[in-house]
Amino acid sequence: MTKSTLLQNPIALLLMTGILIGFNFPLGKIAGDAGISPVLWAFILSLGAAGFLLPALLITRKLTLPHGKMIGYIVISGLISFVIPNLLLFSTIPHAGAGYTGLMFALSPVFTLGLSLLFKPKSPSRLGTIGIFIGLIGAAIVSITRGSGVEAPPLIWLIAALLIPMSLACGNIYRTIAWPKDASPDILAFYSHAFAASTFALILLFTTGNIDLAALSPVPLAALLQMLVAGLTFPIFFRLQKIGGPVLLSQIGYVAAAVGLLIATLFLGESYSLSTWFGAGIIGSGILVTIWAQRTQ
Repeated sequence: MTKSTLLQNPIALLLMTGILIGFNFPLGKIAGDAGISPVLWAFILSLGAAGFLLPALLITRKLTLPHGKMIGYIVISGLISFVIPNLLLFSTIPHAGAGYTGLMFALSPVFTLGLSLLFKPKSPSRLGTIGIFIGLIGAAIVSITRGSGVEAPPLIWLIAALLIPMSLACGNIYRTIAWPKDASPDILAFYSHAFAASTFALILLFTTGNIDLAALSPVPLAALLQMLVAGLTFPIFFRLQKIGGPVLLSQIGYVAAAVGLLIATLFLGESYSLSTWFGAGIIGSGILVTIWAQRTQ
């Protein structure tokens, strides 16, 4: 499969995006353990995404100023897709764990499906819907086993984790129904993250009086890796949005959840019960059904 073919294949885009996003959870855990502000960490994520895209857009002379409806799209997309979810994500991880918080991403396909049926931007096939609900069963098992454990986090953080997929679902639907005519995925990804980074910068300036990048010094490699992962993720993310639609895009949550759980267990010392792993296995089955559904369309 050539590079151009790969970037037009929705399943390849789904797997690549999900795997990359899965790294956000353990990286966020490392940042939280080092006492780094969730706002600062979310700032460097969006800064990395925008900074990665800017040179490519300049070299190819594709960077144009936003105008008209695109400005509103950038603001709303940046807020509900990146500002709100990432603030929730990096605030929740230190309390609920990287693996569990990552698995909350696995609920975004269900919320997205519900909104998709309401607004009808691009609904999945019957088999695709079955795959989504198989994933939901797995996510429910994981949530129940995690929430009832001896070391379960406080209820407020479980609720905060639940708000993440709700915000993601709103973003998934909005980006599809409001996609500006003839706008390229890279342009929208750049400006949405540039807006998100600016918002995080203003929050930091308003709450602390400065943007203290020196606070990243305890984990410099993790910070650089977070920026690199973001830079690689979002050109693919927006391309998947355009090609696959909101419901297929939302299923990056299943892939990201599995990757986040695996990395958190192998490298961060988090431990989960057999029931949680059973739920994760069911989520994996949902991913396979989704891939099968996409191939049969």
